Amino acid sequence: MRRHLAALGAVLRLAVRTAPAALLGCLLAAAAVAALPVAVAWLMKTVLDGLTAPAATSPGTGLLLPVAGLAAAGTAAAVLPHVEQLMRGELSRRIAVEAQDRLYAAVNSSVGLGRFEDPALLDRLRLAQQCGQEAPPQIVMGAVGVLRTALTTAGFIASLAAISPALALLVLLASAPALATEFRLSRAWVGTALRITPYERREMFYGQLLGDVQAAKELRLFGLGTHFRTRMRADRAVVDAANRRMERRAALLQGAPALVSAAVAAAGLVWAVRAAARGELSVGDVSVFVAAVAAVQGGIGTAAALAALAQQKLALFGQYLDVLADPVDLPTLEPARQAPPLQHGIELRDVWFRYSDQHDWVLRGVDLTLPAGRSLALVGDNGAGKSTLVKLLLRFYDPTRGTVLWDGTDIRHFDPDELRARISAVFQDFMRYDLTAAENIALGDIRATDPGPVRQAAAEAGADRLLQALPHGYDTMLSRSFLQDPDNPEEGVELSGGQWQRVALARAMMRRQPDLLILDEPTAGLDPAAEHEVQQLLRRHRHGRTGLLISHRLGTAREADLIAVLRNGTVAEHGTHAELIAADGRYARLFRQQAEGYTDSEATAPDPAPAGNAR
Repeated sequence: MRRHLAALGAVLRLAVRTAPAALLGCLLAAAAVAALPVAVAWLMKTVLDGLTAPAATSPGTGLLLPVAGLAAAGTAAAVLPHVEQLMRGELSRRIAVEAQDRLYAAVNSSVGLGRFEDPALLDRLRLAQQCGQEAPPQIVMGAVGVLRTALTTAGFIASLAAISPALALLVLLASAPALATEFRLSRAWVGTALRITPYERREMFYGQLLGDVQAAKELRLFGLGTHFRTRMRADRAVVDAANRRMERRAALLQGAPALVSAAVAAAGLVWAVRAAARGELSVGDVSVFVAAVAAVQGGIGTAAALAALAQQKLALFGQYLDVLADPVDLPTLEPARQAPPLQHGIELRDVWFRYSDQHDWVLRGVDLTLPAGRSLALVGDNGAGKSTLVKLLLRFYDPTRGTVLWDGTDIRHFDPDELRARISAVFQDFMRYDLTAAENIALGDIRATDPGPVRQAAAEAGADRLLQALPHGYDTMLSRSFLQDPDNPEEGVELSGGQWQRVALARAMMRRQPDLLILDEPTAGLDPAAEHEVQQLLRRHRHGRTGLLISHRLGTAREADLIAVLRNGTVAEHGTHAELIAADGRYARLFRQQAEGYTDSEATAPDPAPAGNAR
C-alpha cells in the first residue's frame, strides 16, 4: 500500500506540474457532472410530487422552477461531458509526453551497457515503456473518475438515508464484496502482467524481425518466415491463455457480488412500492429511491472497478519509478577530475573482466600500454577479448579487477561524457541511421551545424563523390523505411555495405582532434581497391594521433606502430611487426598463413583466356 501511495503521489505531482489548468478543469467538470444525477433525481421528485399532490387545485402551479431546473440540468448534461473530455485529452497528452521524456532521460543517463544486456532489466524496461506513457494519464483519469463517482454515490446515499437509513446501510454492505473482489482481481492482474512480459517482448521481437528489411533477405532465402510466425503465435498463445484464465476467474468472482446486489435492489424496490401503497412514501420518493439504489450500486461497482484499475496501473507504474530511481550504474570515483588531453598514454594494469559472476573471465590480468601519439593494433581469435577491451576503454563497463589509466589517472575519476568527448570510434557493428546522408555524418559531432565539416569528413573517408552523386546529394535519405518528406512520395536510397562503411568512417572523422581514435575492422566491408584507398586515408588521418586498431587482416595491422596479440583473454605477444615476426610466435604463424593464402590464390589462378576465346 505504501508503494501504491508513493506512486499515486508521484503521478499527481506530475499532473500538477505539467498541466495544472487542465487538471483543475477536469476536477471542476467532474464535480459538476457528479452533482447532476442527484440534482435531477430531486428535481424530478419535486415535479412528480407536485403533479400527484391531492391538494393541488392546479397541478402545474409552483412547478416552473423545478422544470426549468430539469431543463438546465439536461443542457448541462449534454455540454459538460464534452468539456470534461476536452480537459481530459489535454491533461492526458501533457502527462504522457512528460512521463515519456522522463523515462528516456533516465534510460539515457545509464553510463554503460550493462542494463541493455540484462534480460531481467530489459523486461522491466519494457514494462516501464509500456506503462510509463499510458499509466500516468490512466491513473489521473481513474482518480478523477473515482472522485466523480464517489460524489454522485455520496449524494444518492444521503438521498437513500433520508428515505430509509436501514436500507441505505444494507445497500452499502451489499456492495462491499464487489469492492473487495475488484481489488483482489487487480493484484492478480498485476501478477499476470509481470509473468507475461517476457513473452510479449519476444513476440514483439518476432514481429519486428518479420517486417525488417535487413532480415528480409535471409528470411526469404532460408524460408524462415513461417518459422518465426509460428514462434510469434506460440508466445501470443501463452499471453492469451494467461489473460483468458484471468478473465474466467474475474467472471466467477464477480458473479456472486453482482447477484447479492441485484437481490438487495429487488427487495428494496418491493419495499418502496409497498410503502408508497400504504401512503408512507410519495411517488417522488419512489422515483428518488429507485434512482438512488441503481446509482449507489452502479456507482460503487464503477468506483471499485476504477480504483482497482488504478491500483493495477499504480503497481505497474512502480516499474517505471524503479527505472527512474535506478542509481548510476558506473559512478564517478571521488575525487572527480577533469579528463585532460592525452599527453603520455593509456595503460591497462592487471585488468580482469567478466560480464557477471555466472560468466567466464573474458580478460585475465591484461597489462598493456598505448603510448600517446602512436598506434596499437589488437589482433587475435574471435572471443579473445578485443571488443571487450574497447568497451573498457570507452567505459561502457568497469574492470572487475585492475584499472584503466589515462595519463596515470584511473578513468573512473573522469566524467564519462568528458572522457568520451576525447575519443572517436568506428565500430564493426556501426549504426545505419534512417536519416539523410548529411545527418548520418553530422551525428559524429552534433554541435557542428555548418555543412563544411560534414563535407570535409566525407572527403577524408572517401565518401564525398559517392554522396554528391545521390539524387539529392547530401540531403538524400539513406533509407527506404521512411519517406524523406511525408508530403512527397519520393523514396530514399539504400547504400551497399562498403558505402555505409565510408559513411561510418566519415561520422568518426567529424571529431577533428580526438585524443584517441578507435577503428574496429574499419575496412571489413570494402573491396580490395576501396580498402587500399581507405587505408591510405586512415594512415594520413591518424598520423601523429593515438590510435587503436582492431583487425583480422594482419596486413592492415602491420601498419600500426605496435601490435598486441590477445589469446584467451591475455596478451600473448606484444611488439612491432618486425619484432613479432622475428620472435616466430603465433603472430608470425598467422601472418604467414594469411600471406600464403593470397600467394596460393595468385599461383593457382587460371591464365587469362586468349582474346579470341573471350565470351
